[in-house]
Amino acid sequence: MSFDLVGLPALSRFAIDRCEPLRGDSDRIAALWPKARMIVVDTRGRTLVAERGTRVVDRPAVEFGDEPPLGSVLLGEQDGVAYFAVPVPAEEYEPVPIARAWAPPVLTDEPMWLDLRQAGATLDDMSAGLFTTAAALFQWHRLGKFCARCGAPVVLEKSGWVSVCSGCGREEYPRTDAAVICLVHDGADQVLVARGPEWPEGRFSVLAGFVESGESLEACVAREIFEEVGVAVRDIRYLGSQPWPFPRSLMIGFEAVADPAEPLMLAEGEIAEAKWVSRADVRRAIEEPGSVPGLGLAGGASIAFRMLQSWSGAS
Repeated sequence: MSFDLVGLPALSRFAIDRCEPLRGDSDRIAALWPKARMIVVDTRGRTLVAERGTRVVDRPAVEFGDEPPLGSVLLGEQDGVAYFAVPVPAEEYEPVPIARAWAPPVLTDEPMWLDLRQAGATLDDMSAGLFTTAAALFQWHRLGKFCARCGAPVVLEKSGWVSVCSGCGREEYPRTDAAVICLVHDGADQVLVARGPEWPEGRFSVLAGFVESGESLEACVAREIFEEVGVAVRDIRYLGSQPWPFPRSLMIGFEAVADPAEPLMLAEGEIAEAKWVSRADVRRAIEEPGSVPGLGLAGGASIAFRMLQSWSGAS
């Protein structure tokens, strides 16, 4: 039985105009600067989140100088207000409470530093889009400091959206690595979930992998699932997509059907555990976390959560 996503994946939301022409318009940026807002993202990919995880804290941009500071990026513009982000060293903010990576944070009215995995599902649409875009751009900046053609350092232009080689002049735009993520079910009431070797015991998600050069998305789905768990799939169907800037992926979601009678053959070093789980257990594990022994599921910030929620009918 096929299904559709019940809503946008958490990190696919964006509520303001990205305003591409504005990025290289220095005169208009200067005119918008007095009313502009700035969010700060540290080198661990965290930003300050307030109001029980629903809003990214922004500050008047003029607090950071008379013009956009070096390394800052323009995220977009809405109702005459431009939104920027600037990277800062994580060490400057160590005294602020830090949530554990795997555990959902205990959200309070006090602001706290969270990353996208922790806050992506609770942020409002505008905050989710701003934070996701900032995190993705800063990851690209950190990984792309040198020209891929000649090796010379690059210079960022157009408000952080273009890198230009200082040696040969080559331009490069933000990199995105395509990856597929697939919910494999039996066409009835069972779904296949798996756990990576670095994951905590009992934490599961659906299967995913990177698209290879010269490979279609559907071919990647079939290959990755067979390589990871030894199962052949059919009826591959697109569901939706989500940016996943860890460091710079685009997760492209699919569903596919497989036979649960086929033996599971786990890829050594990639899959620690895989199993078929009932729809009822998935629904209960989502609606009452911890209620199904040995079944902790992907966090709400991921498209995997939205896929499992949609398939199971969980609220």
